[in-house]
Amino acid sequence: MLSYIIEGGNKLEGEVNSSGSKNASLPILAATILSGKTSTLYNVPNIQDTQTMLRILKLLGCKISKKNGKVNIDSRDIKIQEIPDELMRKMRSSVILAGAIIGRQKNATFSYPGGCDIGTRPIDLHLKGFEQLGIKIEESGGSIRCHCDKITGNDIHLDFPSVGATENIILAAVLAEGDTIITNAAMEPEIVDLQNFLNKMGAKISGAGTNIIKITGVKNLKDVSYTVMPDRIEIGTLLCMSAITGGEIIVNNVKIEHIRPIIHKLEETGSKVIIEKNKIQLIGTKKLKATDIKTMPYPGFPTDMQSVFVSMLSTAKGTSMVVENIFENRYKYVNELTRMGAKIKIEGKVAIVKGVRKLVGAEVNATDLRGGAAMCTAAIAAKGISKIKNIEYILRGYENLDKKLTKLGANIKIQK
Repeated sequence: MLSYIIEGGNKLEGEVNSSGSKNASLPILAATILSGKTSTLYNVPNIQDTQTMLRILKLLGCKISKKNGKVNIDSRDIKIQEIPDELMRKMRSSVILAGAIIGRQKNATFSYPGGCDIGTRPIDLHLKGFEQLGIKIEESGGSIRCHCDKITGNDIHLDFPSVGATENIILAAVLAEGDTIITNAAMEPEIVDLQNFLNKMGAKISGAGTNIIKITGVKNLKDVSYTVMPDRIEIGTLLCMSAITGGEIIVNNVKIEHIRPIIHKLEETGSKVIIEKNKIQLIGTKKLKATDIKTMPYPGFPTDMQSVFVSMLSTAKGTSMVVENIFENRYKYVNELTRMGAKIKIEGKVAIVKGVRKLVGAEVNATDLRGGAAMCTAAIAAKGISKIKNIEYILRGYENLDKKLTKLGANIKIQK
């Protein structure tokens, strides 16, 4: 079990490059199955989740090579149709492989996915979408088998704008017969990135980034080379980490339109944000101000940033109200944060955050990926030394976080 040892008190200052998006890379990696040809990807972050996805692709029969930040995936020889249970349980995003395998082979077997325990994330919307495409679903002993003779386009309305269900339906429909229209689709930038990748491969998809997506089935796809978008959650995390220390940083490789809600809330806390074409500069304030947040599907404030903002707001002047509208277990990290002196009260889906003058170093656990990032945020600003255990959660989604923070002036090291 790995831990971070962080001695707090240093301002985060300097310049750092963002990594490729975890949440865009995973569905794009799954989509490489569809072509039966070679996909060359750039800017795929080297994190545990992408490593797990590549392991699954290799087990399914893909030939994979990596060199100098480039990943080549040859999916010609895929024959296996079952996603290994052990790997499914490690990462929730592995369920995205189902749509790609079904789309390619008309047959897929998998178990319920794992990942962070942040609340109920049923895949019923995924399965309901598959059924509307003519795919038969059989469940037995925790295993799910999806199969059909052909996939037929259809009009599909999602009861909730689920990112994963939207992506899975797109993947299953790319090689279908006829048109598929998804209404109440999720609008996240990562879905736009998936559309752009698939279209470059020869798919016919339009509407990603809106709540109506149209997929016209094609018969064949081609070789493709593609660069994954930057990680908007990592960028937001780094900005918050600097803001809580009153520091000043520049983050390069940024798509500003992806992080507008984060920028808006940082400005409300008193931080100054300067925007350039593909970079963002944050100039911290001596004392942060409280602000209120409600998480919502994109283009609202992202649930993945909620815990990091609560950590930052725990030292702000005044009382902040945070409402979590997406995942009911997203406040598990709060007990750990209170060990460091934070004053937070949870009432249902509302967190009442009363700012304190200073946090104090402590031994705490990373409860999930973003909760772990929240503990790092607190530890960087806290007085004294903190030990953050179970950082395997953090390593799932942040590339070289310790090295980036060290470059910015933090005192952080990994302990085995």
